[in-house]
Amino acid sequence: MTDTKAITDKISSLEQEIIRKKTELYDLKKTLPRFEVQNYTLIDRDGKPITLLDLFGNKSEMILVHNMGHFCPYCTLWADGFKGMYHHLEDRAAFVVSTPDSPDVMKKFADSRAWDFTVVSTQGSTLKPDLGFQLADGSYYPGVSTLQKSADGKIYHIAKAFFGPGDDFCALWYFFDMLPTENPEWEPKFQY
Repeated sequence: MTDTKAITDKISSLEQEIIRKKTELYDLKKTLPRFEVQNYTLIDRDGKPITLLDLFGNKSEMILVHNMGHFCPYCTLWADGFKGMYHHLEDRAAFVVSTPDSPDVMKKFADSRAWDFTVVSTQGSTLKPDLGFQLADGSYYPGVSTLQKSADGKIYHIAKAFFGPGDDFCALWYFFDMLPTENPEWEPKFQY
């Protein structure tokens, strides 16, 4: 006979430990020395230059997502998930999704996905490699950086995290984890 109470107590204890560890992890990330970031010129959805400072708007903090581009169904899954919460994010900080795609490809793809949040092309800038989301061979990593704008208009990098299955930035994986069977072959698609 299974001791349900012992199992649920252990689950509860483990969940609380994970929450504590996540808090410890994010607190630790924020203790890394911040570094100044240049005021990159990026390209907005209309194909016009826009600076990183302009993207802050009236906010002093920014959540900057590093998308790998239109070819990546995983990045598309994450960005599709932002559609339902970007208004909440923008209430607290500027929220921007960056892509290495050309401005034309970026606009067409963002429009096809009904992404209403701010999307910019990093093409022609060194933003992604400078922040650690592009390797020397030209390949990209997906993830997020948090930035802070000082009163004198300087931009500082505060923290970063990489995206991948099971991370804290895409709730879908936790729903799948609750299902009784595993399906390691499942991958996101552009259309279902």
